[in-house]
Amino acid sequence: MPIQLAFTRFLNQHFAAQVDNFLAAVHIHPAHPSAPITNAFAMELLIFAGLLLYFVVIRATLSVERPATVQHFAEMTHEFVGSQSESIIGHGYERFTAYLTVLALFILLGNLMGLIPGLESPTANPVVPLGFALVTFAYYHYHGIRANGFSYVKQFLGPVWWLYPLMLPIEIISHFARILSLTIRLYANMFAGDLVTLAFFSLIPIGIPLVFLSLHLGVAMIQAYIFMVLATVYLSMAVAHDH
Repeated sequence: MPIQLAFTRFLNQHFAAQVDNFLAAVHIHPAHPSAPITNAFAMELLIFAGLLLYFVVIRATLSVERPATVQHFAEMTHEFVGSQSESIIGHGYERFTAYLTVLALFILLGNLMGLIPGLESPTANPVVPLGFALVTFAYYHYHGIRANGFSYVKQFLGPVWWLYPLMLPIEIISHFARILSLTIRLYANMFAGDLVTLAFFSLIPIGIPLVFLSLHLGVAMIQAYIFMVLATVYLSMAVAHDH
């Protein structure tokens, strides 16, 4: 039986049967039927609920004359992501700002959860960064096809026609390598950060761990930013019309 956080244990106690039935319907058999919900998935549910509440509060308190603190934060976040995407993507960047904002916030919260006692960073589990990478991979290809139609294929062929047979497999491999790159970069940094913080808390519980908590906070913010910027770069290349 895997080690379960308190919230994960609560979910498994109340919803394990329903989850098992759903997994059986799609021919998936969990290693522990009594605890099919993992810590990573439970943490993602918490983040989803937190973000949903955050956006509901923003919508309910939206005001031009008296903007609340949460609205100021939302506007700053939106403007920051928007300015980054505008400088990278250029014309038409507005279409992608919502996705990039939610992506950055979800990853940032996932990275920071490891700093809260009783919780852990879901991004320290390789499956979670892999999910972000796969969704981003599908998202930018979808918009590349939407923006360029069949001409999107030219991105995989290169400028010289007689090099098409060579460039096509290279470009396909490089695009799939982006999934691996995004996954490993986020997972490795957050796993290492959690491991170092836990180790020093176990050895020296007072004083010194605060240094590593600050370092973990910085790494969490940087990794969320890097993931968002790379997703923006891939989008800019996909929707460009000069392939």
